[in-house]
Amino acid sequence: MITSNVDPRVDEYIDRLPKWQQAICQQVRSIVREADPEVVETIKRSVQPYFVLQGNICALLATKDHVNIFVYDPTVPDPHGIINQGQGNATARAIQVYDGDEINVDALLEMFRAVIANNRAGGWRRL
Repeated sequence: MITSNVDPRVDEYIDRLPKWQQAICQQVRSIVREADPEVVETIKRSVQPYFVLQGNICALLATKDHVNIFVYDPTVPDPHGIINQGQGNATARAIQVYDGDEINVDALLEMFRAVIANNRAGGWRRL
């Protein structure tokens, strides 16, 4: 993992979670970095990890029984059907991952790359 764009506050957030949620968050972190090594980590809304590159790509939010992966581009196609919440949302859709769920790595990587491409082209609101 490239560490120059890593935010230690994201580590702190992840480290406080149960082991199964830590594993999900670390996997998503790895996938978004694979999508583009220039991705920057930050904390927004006081505690929520965000991954950004010329705009939001995704955010993580652990709840009692799952982890939400918010994907911040409602125009990116979901041909693999990995979005399972907020399909009609105007800014972000989500993938809820529960203990024992497998993340479709290829589909999520494809989605993150599409969000990044749209961000670099001016953002989905302008496309």
